[in-house]
Amino acid sequence: MDVLFNSIDVRDLLSSHDLDDSSPLAAPDLRLLIDRLQVRSLDIKSKVHNYIVSHNDDFSALFSRCSDAVINSEQLSYQVSNLVNLLSSDRQPIDVKIKETVEQVRRKRIETKEKKETLDLVKVVLKLSQELSVVENDLKVGKVVEAAKALTDLKVALRIRDNVEDRSGEREPMVFGLLRKKWTDCFEEIQEVLVKFVENAVRFDQQSNAVYVKNTMAMNDIQAVELNTVLKAMHVVGILDYGLAKVADLMTRYVIAPAVQSGPHSFSVEERTLDSGCMAEVVLRITPPSDPQVENLDAETIYSGINVVIQFIFNFICFKNSSWMRYFGRLTWPRMSELIISNFLSKIVPNDASKLADFQTIRQLTFEFESSLKEIMFISSGKDERLSNFADNVEVHFATRKKVEILATARDLLLHSDFNLPKDYSRNNAEFKNGGTVDLLFSSERCVISEAASQLIELVHQTLKDVCLSSATVALEFYHAARDALLLYEAVIPVKLERQLDGINQVAVLIHNDCLFLSQEILGLAFEYQSDFPTSMKGAVFIDLGIRYKLMAEEILQRQIQLVKHNLMEAVDGADGFQNTHQPKRYESAKFSIDQVAFILEKVRIIWEPLLLPLTYKGSMCTVVEAVCSRMTKDILLLDDIAAEETLQLQRLIHMLLESLSALLESLVAMNQTTKPQDASSGSIDDLIPSLSRLRILADMLDLPLKSITASWESGELAKCGYTSSEVRDFIKAIFTDSQLRKECLWRIENIKF
Repeated sequence: MDVLFNSIDVRDLLSSHDLDDSSPLAAPDLRLLIDRLQVRSLDIKSKVHNYIVSHNDDFSALFSRCSDAVINSEQLSYQVSNLVNLLSSDRQPIDVKIKETVEQVRRKRIETKEKKETLDLVKVVLKLSQELSVVENDLKVGKVVEAAKALTDLKVALRIRDNVEDRSGEREPMVFGLLRKKWTDCFEEIQEVLVKFVENAVRFDQQSNAVYVKNTMAMNDIQAVELNTVLKAMHVVGILDYGLAKVADLMTRYVIAPAVQSGPHSFSVEERTLDSGCMAEVVLRITPPSDPQVENLDAETIYSGINVVIQFIFNFICFKNSSWMRYFGRLTWPRMSELIISNFLSKIVPNDASKLADFQTIRQLTFEFESSLKEIMFISSGKDERLSNFADNVEVHFATRKKVEILATARDLLLHSDFNLPKDYSRNNAEFKNGGTVDLLFSSERCVISEAASQLIELVHQTLKDVCLSSATVALEFYHAARDALLLYEAVIPVKLERQLDGINQVAVLIHNDCLFLSQEILGLAFEYQSDFPTSMKGAVFIDLGIRYKLMAEEILQRQIQLVKHNLMEAVDGADGFQNTHQPKRYESAKFSIDQVAFILEKVRIIWEPLLLPLTYKGSMCTVVEAVCSRMTKDILLLDDIAAEETLQLQRLIHMLLESLSALLESLVAMNQTTKPQDASSGSIDDLIPSLSRLRILADMLDLPLKSITASWESGELAKCGYTSSEVRDFIKAIFTDSQLRKECLWRIENIKF
């Protein structure tokens, strides 16, 4: 058939091939062409006929399929036409019927599925219920291990975690709740049965000092259950720690604790067998010491005795099962190790640093003891090595104990110290039972201190000497002990003597001296000991404590000065500003105030002079006297109208005060001469108390005529004593009546400036 699909080139039918495409054909060529086309046509028809004949079967099958397709299309057209007629009829639409049919089919399928699921659920519930019943039956006949395994499997099937239902918030049939309750009842029953078995198997007899362990037990209808089987069941069901808890507690209380607290006990193990050769019972017999002395505890004896007990537990209670022994160890080791440490190891920590090397034997025995416990998995490496850790840190424990002893000694001496001085005490007789005079480290002066401060600094010196001879670890603890002991003075004494510090007395002054003494001693500690400190402590300092006590001393002194000034000001307040002293009653009141001031100053002198350092006493006393003189001068200058008779009374009061202060002032001048450097010029009392000269000048001005007062101002004498122009003018206005002379003098005073 290829000839039908190939194009025919007309030029191939012509004899001449060199015809031009644009030139027309001649008549002969056209006739030749027609003839040749006819021949070609006949040839093509012949080929087509031959092809059809050769493929007759193929064409017959093709025409047959075409005929079937036409018939099927006609049938489909007929069916579609019928469907269209049904859909367009007046009866119920076919799509509604189809929908109802489909819905019925869906419901039937859902019902079938639900019935199948219900049937499966019933099968599961029935199976679980039967398995729970099997657990109960196994428990009744003594098959505790089988019951425990089945109960554990059911725990997973019922989705129970640690006896708490785990439903993740989804709804489920009520029957599962009933099954879980039944499982819980079974769990509680098997737990109760197993625990009772253990309690019956392990018995403590305090009268005979023995522990009895039965290998086989019977209870109720259950016969011949071995202890090993009971423990296996406990392990399977996950209550081994609960089941062994009571046994562990009793073993610690009645066996381990007495062996550590009441001296070394001896232990022996006795096995009792049946006629068949099977072991029926094991007895651990405990023999207390005949004369228990905790002080004579021997490490090797104690550790060997406890090892016998632990091996007894491992062999006859845990049946050489390391996993079970680990449970038992977790229950007993924390208390056991604490008992050994508190009642034995801590008591044999050396009290002397030179004996620390002897503790190495104890350390080695402790290490071997814990190694034997690790071999049977009673304890594990690391955090359970409590005894070895304690023994390894014996230096720290030694230092800690010594630190506690040092602080206890310091606290005791501070609490029981007496700060009262004898009535006949003086600076020249400074020795007394509760303290004495000491040389200050950075001063040429001597200071009276209490016995508490003296003993405290002696304790600190002894502690720092131990620091220089100790290892780095011990030295660090001793260093902190020394610092803490020094800080105890600040913590204890101000609280103990709070009432005395709130008043003017010798105790407060003595505390001031203590703080001053401690500050200088503390500052000298680094120079005295630091070079001998261990290398790791070369940076240890005390300077912060020295400054602290220096500030504390200054604070106490200023507090005393303020209390004295407050009392003096209250006494001066009784004079009511020295007004109207020409009246007898007001004069007597002012005179009484002056007497009070003199009494207070004398009392303060008696308290301060024997105790305070000369320079400190001089400065403090001058401060309070300055306050009195300044206040009296100020009050008199504030008077705006002074009668002639009143000036005499004021002058008398000033002279009375100066006379009462004469002895005090003379002692201050003498002290000033002895305490000043040799190359300094001798000072006067006016240099120490500036307001004293103002008060004296004021007393003189009360008796001077107006011209003399004016001349004193013009000469600069009043200005030199600290008076101002306004004070002098106000004083003149208060004493002298208005006159031309007063106006002239006031003008002269106002126009002279210094």
